[in-house]
Amino acid sequence: MKACLFKNPTALKAAGLLALTGLVGCKKEQRLADLPEPKIEGERITFADSAPQKSSIGVQAAELRKLSMTHLTGRLYWNDDVTVRVFTPVAGRVTAVLADLGAPLSRGTPLAEIDSPDFGQALSNARTAVGNLAAADKGYSRAKVLLEHGAAAQKDVEAAEAAYVAALAERDRAEAVLANYGGNDKATNSIYVLRAPLAGELVDKNINPGQELRADLMLANSPSLFAPHFVISDPTKLWLQIDVPETELPNLQTGQELRIHSLAFPGQAFEGTVQKIGATMDPNTRTVQVRGVVRNPDKLLRAEMYVVVDVVKDGASLAQGGVEVPAKAIFMKGDESYLFVEEAPGQYQRRRVKLGIEMDGKVPVFEGVQPGQKVVTEGALLLQALVEPAG
Repeated sequence: MKACLFKNPTALKAAGLLALTGLVGCKKEQRLADLPEPKIEGERITFADSAPQKSSIGVQAAELRKLSMTHLTGRLYWNDDVTVRVFTPVAGRVTAVLADLGAPLSRGTPLAEIDSPDFGQALSNARTAVGNLAAADKGYSRAKVLLEHGAAAQKDVEAAEAAYVAALAERDRAEAVLANYGGNDKATNSIYVLRAPLAGELVDKNINPGQELRADLMLANSPSLFAPHFVISDPTKLWLQIDVPETELPNLQTGQELRIHSLAFPGQAFEGTVQKIGATMDPNTRTVQVRGVVRNPDKLLRAEMYVVVDVVKDGASLAQGGVEVPAKAIFMKGDESYLFVEEAPGQYQRRRVKLGIEMDGKVPVFEGVQPGQKVVTEGALLLQALVEPAG
């Protein structure tokens, strides 16, 4: 029978293959058995120097956070400390617009002329009050002279004095109203000149010749009605609004430096400063509004632009800002976040960490990791399976 088996080439080949497979299987089991077992002590894993598992574990040093918040969205708007929105205090028809967009203005520069019945009435009242005061003054003086010569009674003098005081008060009132309009009783017609209340640049204009204006439109609840006729500001100093997540508030303080980036000017960063942190949180977005001041000396940025903002961490408190690690180093266990730290070559410890918000593939870590410590970025799940084998 043996002779027949060896004379059959197919049977001979099958027998050789079976023997070879058995030999290879035995060698593989022997190699696996020869692998050194990792030493596991609680949440610490130690591999032998010759352990091949070490080749599948990658680490990366945790970096000190230089930016406490990066790539937040902000909106630019006019700086109200150097901005005035000009409305007309009188009703009337625009006869001329005297200033155009971009024009540099001094305080008192004429902006527009308005033919105004309101201004004409105020001017008339002021002139009438001046005339009445002059007449009352003469009547009072005459009554005193007549009293001295016995030609008038004391009560006539007192009545003339009261008329003079009333005329004086009316003159002061009428001139105050006219002064509030920016005019005086030397004007010769009802043309009211709307002037710039402060120096700056004309950055917006919503007025045209022939347009009918009313002073009470600024109180209407419609943007098309209460839009200011002129907006004067200093475009080199803009305000910035940032919506900051509540988790980042501990890292934020007034005076911190800002880096502002705009899609209109790629590769260019504008400087700014955190000026005010809001006292109220938006219940829907869980963010707090933060106001910054942006320096715009070349007037490249515009109001109502959306920008990307980096808030620079104060160098004196960098140690309190935590570290940044790659997001792939983090894994979850229930509701808690963990990572592995390399304590020594081949020795790893699992740590529970407190995290911030992931941005650009980086996660801020506030507790559990120190700057410069190496965290496991490749093979963390392998280590987790060794610490807590699946039951």
